[in-house]
Amino acid sequence: MSDCDVKEFKLCELLKIYNGTKYDHLNKGDIPLYGSGGLMSHVDEALYSGEAILLPRKGTLSNIMYVNESFWTVDTMYYAVVNDKLADAFYLYSYLSQLDLSNLDSGSTLPSMTKSAYESIVVKLPDLKIQKAVATILFNIRKKLETNNKINQELEAMAKTLYDYWFVQFDFPDQNAKPYKSSGGKMVYNPELKREIPEGWGVEKLGELAQFKNGINYEKTSSGSEKVKIINVRNISSSRIFINQTDLDEIFLENDKSTNFIVNEGMILITRSGIPGATRLVSELEAKTVYSGFIIASEVNDLIYKNLIFYYLKNVEEVLKNQSAGTIMKNISQSVLTDMVVSLPPQNLLLKFNSIIDNLLEQMKNVQRQNQELTQLRDWLLPMLMNGQVKVE
Repeated sequence: MSDCDVKEFKLCELLKIYNGTKYDHLNKGDIPLYGSGGLMSHVDEALYSGEAILLPRKGTLSNIMYVNESFWTVDTMYYAVVNDKLADAFYLYSYLSQLDLSNLDSGSTLPSMTKSAYESIVVKLPDLKIQKAVATILFNIRKKLETNNKINQELEAMAKTLYDYWFVQFDFPDQNAKPYKSSGGKMVYNPELKREIPEGWGVEKLGELAQFKNGINYEKTSSGSEKVKIINVRNISSSRIFINQTDLDEIFLENDKSTNFIVNEGMILITRSGIPGATRLVSELEAKTVYSGFIIASEVNDLIYKNLIFYYLKNVEEVLKNQSAGTIMKNISQSVLTDMVVSLPPQNLLLKFNSIIDNLLEQMKNVQRQNQELTQLRDWLLPMLMNGQVKVE
């Protein structure tokens, strides 16, 4: 694709931008509500229905989105309707998502974009037929990523349900393969847990089953000779079970400063603040990686307890998330974690649980691995497709 094959447009020639608006009069529903941070909630009315590009007005200016459904945008997010005689909406979204808009920022403390700033952006587009061909490739990658995410959400839900049935409701299969508690299995009161647990089960503090350690405190401007990747709170908030290693920052540390904070395969990571209690697993890190001081790492003394502790902490995460804003913990410390008390099942039941959970986690890991490869392929392809280095018919 040569320069003579592309035409130059101002964005105002290709789309019409509309304001988002307040939504406090709306009820809960099934229509997505978007702000500049992404999906906020679901409401019962639509501001617009159809194909559109969502353009941040305030906040995270890089969070440009493509939608093709009924939706509502709040006042921090514009929505734009594309002239389909000149541009393919998904191609244009992909083009805009590559741009660095920071030089157009009109905000002071909070990044801001005006309609006129967006409208003045110069865009180079190939023929509409080529746009559609490129958009099809990119859209198919996006659909596969979305499908994979749904598969992993279902696998996560299965693992969570299994933990809940067996270790919260105590309806694990008894010797007759019937649900233990519901079938009249004997329960005994435990004063440490202040609840009944199955007869023959033990209890233990997490501090007796695992080691806990805070991460490294560092300066972003530090200029040591050792380059390492680092897991921050944002990497935990942008993941679900396993940390996504394609989005880790790199920092430079003085020699040997990283030694005590290296992330090992199978570590459990728990956030101290920001989203306190959020719990993730680490797997298959490709580079030397450390974890930040806002995170606590846990390594179990005996691997047999790893899945139990991980899902116990995931259950605590849900409790914290659902607490009201007035009572939610602002910080989780090592002492809070080490003092938590978990009920311990007999070893044969734990081995059965581990067998099922390990299988589910391996499936999740495989799906995430495929997503990382697809994302890398998309990010490699995108600029080449946009500037015509890769020819499409």
